[in-house]
This record gives sequence, C-alpha cells and structure tokens, in this order.
Amino acid sequence: MKKIRPLVLTASVAAALAAPAAFADTIKIAMIETMSGAFAPIGQNQLNTFRMFAEMANQQKWAGNHTLEVQAFDGKGSPQESLNQLKTVIDQGYRFIAQGNGSGVALALIDAVNKHNERNPGKEIVFLNYSAIDPDLTNSKCSFWHFRFDANSDMKMEALTSYMAKDQSIKKVYLINQNYAHGHQVTRAAKEYLKRKRPDIQIVGDDLHPIATVKDFAPYVAKIKASGADSVITGNWGADLALLVKSAKDSGLTSKFYTYYGGTSGVPTAMGGAVAGQVKQIAYWIPNNETFAGKEIVEAFKKKYNDDFYVSDIYTVMQMVSKAAKDGNTTDPVKIAFAMEGMKVKAINGDVEMRAADHQLQQPLYISTWTKVDGKKVKYDQENTGHGWSNDQKIESYVATQPTSCQMKRPARPSGA
Repeated sequence: MKKIRPLVLTASVAAALAAPAAFADTIKIAMIETMSGAFAPIGQNQLNTFRMFAEMANQQKWAGNHTLEVQAFDGKGSPQESLNQLKTVIDQGYRFIAQGNGSGVALALIDAVNKHNERNPGKEIVFLNYSAIDPDLTNSKCSFWHFRFDANSDMKMEALTSYMAKDQSIKKVYLINQNYAHGHQVTRAAKEYLKRKRPDIQIVGDDLHPIATVKDFAPYVAKIKASGADSVITGNWGADLALLVKSAKDSGLTSKFYTYYGGTSGVPTAMGGAVAGQVKQIAYWIPNNETFAGKEIVEAFKKKYNDDFYVSDIYTVMQMVSKAAKDGNTTDPVKIAFAMEGMKVKAINGDVEMRAADHQLQQPLYISTWTKVDGKKVKYDQENTGHGWSNDQKIESYVATQPTSCQMKRPARPSGA
C-alpha cells in the first residue's frame, strides 16, 4: 500500500490562508445641498470639490482598499426639502450625509439623524458638516453623529473682533445679516464681543433681512450710509452678499466690510476692483496664505472645473473619513465616528484636531483683504477679476478656540472601534 505523504504548504500559501481576506467596500456620501436657485453656484462648487477629492482619495488609496463616492441631492436650501431628501438617501442605503449651506437645514438634519439612529440600530448615519456654523450645532444641539469641519461663527467672531479691536479708527459698526439661525448668531456675537473688547465702539444699526429673497439692497445701503458707520459686519453669503456689496459699490459707500464669506461664488465678481482694500474676510484658509499651501489643488481645480477652489475643509472631511476607514479597515459609520473623535491630521491650512468633546474641528483662521494681484503676496485671484485675498494675519487655533456646553450622549462602542 502506497503511503500518502502529508500535504506541505508553501510559506506564501500558508501566509495567504492565515491572513484575513482583504475587505473592500465603497463609502457612499450623500451631499444634501442647495443645487438649484440663487445659491446653486455654491452647491455646485462644493460638489465638484467633493468629487475631486474622492477621485484623488481613490487613486492614492487614502482609505486603503475602500473607495469613496459622492452624490448630490437637491435640498433647495429648505429644511423640509432637505428632510425629504434625507428619507430618499436613507432608502437608497447611504450611511453618510454631508451638508453645509444653512444652519437651519443643519439643525433639522441633526434632529432627524438622531431620531433615525435611535430607532434603527445597525443602520446609523453620520453627518459631515462642512459649512453650517451656528454655534448651537456643537453646543446645546451637539450630537455624536454630527461632525463640524468649519469653524463656528463664535470662533470666527472671536478672531475677527480681536483684530478689529486693535484698529482705533473703528468707531461705528453696522450689522446686517440674514434672518435665520446663522445670521442671529453673528449679530449676537458681534455685539457681545465688541462690547467686551472695545466698549467705545457704537453699534449704529442692526438689520436682519429675509434670506435669498432681497433683490435690491439699495435701501439697506442707504441706511448704512445715513448711520455714519465706518465698518459693516455681515455673515451674509452667496447672492445675498454679492448683491449687498454690489449695492454698496454702486452707491459709493466707503465703509469697510468685515465678512465671513467674501470668497464664495459670485461675490468676487460683484466686488471687482472697485472695493479693493475695502472688504475683509475671516476664513479658515485662503489661497494666498503664508506658504501658498494648497496651490497645487487651486491650480488643478481651476483647470478641471474653470472655477475657484475655496471650500478647503472638504479636503479635511475626506482625509479624516479615509483615515478612519483605512486604520480600522472598516466602512461602518459607528466605527468611523469613534475613530474621528480626537483625530489629528495635517490639513491644507495646517494642523487640525476634531475635538472629541463636541466634534468641533479646531483649526487656524485667516483674516485677509480684497486686493489686486501682485504676483508676490497675492498670486491667486478669484473669478478672473485680477483681485484676490491678501493675508493680513494668521490666527492660531488656540486663539479662536471656544468653550463648549455640549453634553454628548454616545452609543456603545462596537468591538474593534
């Protein structure tokens, strides 16, 4: 009888059998955003930004074997329409949503996501917020399922008013903001912080106007002129800021504008060269930063989309989601959420940290002035105007950091998270 020899495995085969199978899946992100109406150009810019970084992440394997995919759903800037789209994306199996344009929308989405996750264990959704900056979103309304990658409006106002307080020429300030959650918070913070830092400054006007409704800001500009304001603070964005600045330019108003969103789609074109030196912006990044960090992305985005890259925190969104997926070899939203808590990465604007206590990203901020391109300090313009943002001051993360009142309720940590 022939003796059967024992099976001998080669080292490579044995290793392959012993190792866990490579797991590859797609992280599908549903961007619920304003893709129609007055603010559609901003939504389209953000979608293009997401898609460029998804393509980059997949090519460079940021998430290891996993891939990222982003699809837009038109929330029309409305909380109710956005909630309808949330139902649609849940039905289609999405486990990650992204939104930013409108804190009122973000507040509605957080509430709906919290309820969905509580009622549907195993089908949880994570909310990636790239530009809704009402402070309540990471304070009284904070949620384990929500992560904010933009600086909130109080952080920006802290930095902006510290900068303004040093300028003794500022005597009278006019406030004009959109009449919804974000606008209210900007108005409140401006009053509180200026009173604390420069009690001699007078608030000579405080207007709240309907969002995405006003077509002619001439009456508001006339009030600003009549008030004698030397400075205007506004959290307006999109068409509401573009039309406001255009009216100010047309009327010859010489007040300085301190803005949150001077660099968003349509505003640079409305400003042109007529208000150079007159408009300032507080932001987490500008193309003309101290080292021109992100210049390769600025140039690639312009070439690919014939548009300007400015929503740089979307890069941070994709970095952190990818890192969590790769490090944990997972696409599970709960595991990725736990992994992003306290995560530190080198973003385009420097070292950033997702604060675990409230899921508010801590990051540097920049104050800049609308200025003619000079090829040295100001290399990159916006919207082919020949003007761009000149860096006045970089503000390190700790300066703008705010305390949080968040009392976060966390789910049970899954094994391996």
